[in-house]
This record gives sequence, structure tokens and C-alpha cells, in this order.
Amino acid sequence: MSFSPAEQRAMRRALELASTPGVPLGPNPRVGCVLLTAQGTEVAEGYHRGAGTLHAETAALAEAGEDARGTTAVVTLEPCNHTGRTGPCTRALIDAGVKRVVFAQPDPNPVATGGEAALRAAGIDVEFGLMERESRRLNRAWTFALEHHRPFVTWKFAATLDGRSAAADGTSRWITSRAARVDSHRLRAQCDVMLVGTGTVEADDPELTVRDEYDGLLAHQPLRAVMGVRALRRDRRVFNDSAETEQLRTREPREALALLHARDRHHVFLEGGPHLAAAFVEAGLVDEVVAYVAPALLGAGSNAVADLGISTIADIRRLVVEDVTTVGTGAEADVRMTMTFQAPTRTPIERD
Repeated sequence: MSFSPAEQRAMRRALELASTPGVPLGPNPRVGCVLLTAQGTEVAEGYHRGAGTLHAETAALAEAGEDARGTTAVVTLEPCNHTGRTGPCTRALIDAGVKRVVFAQPDPNPVATGGEAALRAAGIDVEFGLMERESRRLNRAWTFALEHHRPFVTWKFAATLDGRSAAADGTSRWITSRAARVDSHRLRAQCDVMLVGTGTVEADDPELTVRDEYDGLLAHQPLRAVMGVRALRRDRRVFNDSAETEQLRTREPREALALLHARDRHHVFLEGGPHLAAAFVEAGLVDEVVAYVAPALLGAGSNAVADLGISTIADIRRLVVEDVTTVGTGAEADVRMTMTFQAPTRTPIERD
């Protein structure tokens, strides 16, 4: 594979375009495209703005017009080869007279794949793999969901330094600072499902919406999913008109994720109580853990996760720390830890 400096610069710009704030989450990935002349000069650029809108390639082609002929299209994702709400990007590129296509990540969607082969068959030079890691990171949950046939699961919780998520009397507002809560809403906005159990709805009556730093509702809200079979009172805030809500009438995490996957949901933000968290951990269905740890002690109360059936240190579930960040300042500071689970292993007991 050979990529020119101009193509590398264009791919970085395409990734920036794909990351444009405000693009609503949905069944489609984030994609950016830049068109270059043979001399490496940018002709036009575009990005996908949400379901039903022009794809990145066709947006760039529309901006370029006749100037698209003979260009190189630098795209963050393999151009699609199917007709959905819009036509195939491969046909648009061929018809526009594009000479070369460079893309970062092959499309894992079996419905849309085949773009590379279609472009080559039309005589277009195609190369891929430029900044593929960055493209996969950009569409992490979308890619994971297509490759694993279930949504990516982020388990988020807040706890004191001694691991308590609620006091002995059940109160839990607020363990962490306002800065941590604002940061948590930022992460919520990156997901398309907020998931809790029926017990959390009955006990805490959460609204499960995403808000900005001024406590205003964001325009695009994740699906609020409530998992469990018990009947819920309709006066619970989760049933208000601030966002869509669905009750998943199952206690099985894998079945709940299958139902959400069938709805084209790619990223679940798990905010349920300790028993729901334990169920997902035991099922091996937590892909990321985000823990907000407050520099405070309770000494008693609910743990962040319920009993995992571990009775000996040899069976401890260890996690890999990916990031540690201080959120807030001074007395209003908490620690945010982002982690993934290690594969469980048994290690010999050390002896003195």
C-alpha cells in the first residue's frame, strides 16, 4: 500500500469531518470524505449528517460538481454498495468519474459491503488501510455491534472510595460532584441506549435523559430501556415525553441485548443497580467500565456491584486500566477510571 502525503493529510481531515459535533447517533456510522486533484489539492469535502441525509461521498461530489472528474476520493469507510434511503456511493463515484479511491476501514456491514470490488470492476484504482485504527476508534460501537451481533456495553457507576454506591438508608444523591455528573452526561450522549432495571426505576425514579452543562435537554436522546418483567407504574419519570422508552421484559442480559440489536442499537450505557451490573458482568457482557470514584467514605451501604460468586482471591476479576482522569477541581474533584475486563485466569497462590 502506498499513500501520498496529500492523501494522508486528506484522511486526517476526513476523520475530523466525520467527528463533527452534533451529528445524531443512529444506525449509520460517522463518515468523512475529501476529494483531491492529481496534484493533491483539495477540491471538496463532505460528511454524513445522519440517517436519511447524503452520505459523505455524495455530499463531497455534490460540492465538487464537474470538478470531481479525475479526482481521488479519500474516505474514512469503504464506500457502500447498496441502496437504502440513498443510492450506493460506489455508483455515485463511478458516475462522477473519480479516478482513485482511498479508504480507511473496510465496511463490516454485510448489507453494504462490496464497495471495493465494485469500484475495481469499474476500473477505479482502490487502496485501503490508511488510518484504519483511527477510523475504527471513531466508529467503535458501530463496528463492534456489526462484528459481534450485539451492542457494545459500557457499565457506568459512581462510588465512594470504599466502593459504596448508596448509603445504608438507600440515599445516593449525590455521591460525586456536579463536574462528574456533567461529564457522565457527555458520555451518555455518545450512546444510543440508556439501560436500567425495573428495581432502579421503582427505587430512584430516574428520568434517564441526556442534558447539557446548563441542565437543558439535548435535542437527540438515547432510547431509555428498562429491563425486567415486573409491571411499572406509568407515573415514573422514565415514561415521560422527554425521550422514547421501551421495557425489555426479560431478566437475561443476552436476550436484552439481542432485542436492542434488532432495533439497530449499537452502544448501551448500563446505569442499573448492583444486581443488574452483576448479571452483565457474570454473563461476560460488559465491554467497558467507567467508574467515578469520589474521595469520600460511607463505611456501610450498597456496593456498586452485587455478589459475583467469588469466594477466593484466586478467582478475583481484574480489570485493565485504560485511562485515569481527575474530573473537577479542589473539593469538587472526583476520579474517572475507564477500564476493560481481563480474561479470567487462575494464578498460583503465593506462599511466604
